[in-house]
Amino acid sequence: MLQAPSRRALSGPALVRLLARLADIDAAESRQSLSDRLSQWLGWTDAIALSSALNGNPPAVAAGARSFGQVDEDECARVRRSLVSAIAGDSVLAAARRRGPGQMSAQRVAVDTPADYAVFRQRYLALQQSMETAVATLRGRLRALLAARTPALARLAVVDAVMERALGERERTLLAAVPGLLGGHFERLREAAERRSAEAQADADANAAPQQPTEAPARAAARVGTRAAATHPASAAVTPGRLAPVTPDAWLDVFRKDMQSVLLAELDVRFQPVEGLLAALRAC
Repeated sequence: MLQAPSRRALSGPALVRLLARLADIDAAESRQSLSDRLSQWLGWTDAIALSSALNGNPPAVAAGARSFGQVDEDECARVRRSLVSAIAGDSVLAAARRRGPGQMSAQRVAVDTPADYAVFRQRYLALQQSMETAVATLRGRLRALLAARTPALARLAVVDAVMERALGERERTLLAAVPGLLGGHFERLREAAERRSAEAQADADANAAPQQPTEAPARAAARVGTRAAATHPASAAVTPGRLAPVTPDAWLDVFRKDMQSVLLAELDVRFQPVEGLLAALRAC
């Protein structure tokens, strides 16, 4: 029997590996070195600014500036926790909850509306904007603290500012493609769920016998539940003597969790410059 060739595991950031899996892309790692890729991303004006920052005289250290301390560490941690909470607690990304009559809430309305990827795309873009704004503010704050320490750290602050300006547009362009990749994942999950539903209905129709009007529906319902449990074990539990529950929107909850995972992985990527600046401040 022929076997499909296994995909080569990527060694890049979690965001890249996660998107490659969700988008069903057999991505190959670039053979270019980091310096070669940067040379393609930097314009000539950016290269001049970076060269000046690296080779010029270090900026003068401002006297009397506030020093780095625990309050700055706490602020960076607070901002990150706030962004994680915004992703985890977003009403559009919350899994559907089954409540009885009279218990409809604003969140329930948000998660039970008909599946439309445009709603998810809008939320992703809004959360991206929140991350970009918060991280840019932290980078500026940490650069100011670096500039007040030593000439070498002041130079690092200038280099970081140059790199943020030079690569900011490239970063926004690349990350703006993420919602499109998630859109394809959304459609594939929905189409797979529709196929399973059609197969389950076909099984139910095939097993409906006129001479056994009460038994056939039970057998058909049990088969539907068994198929749902095999596809999404966490969404359907089979109890002996009872029919397995069917959750037609289980695929949507899967997508919500996947989208949250991508957002958290993107947050890790966006926070890397902040972590680098923090490491420099801690080391001195």
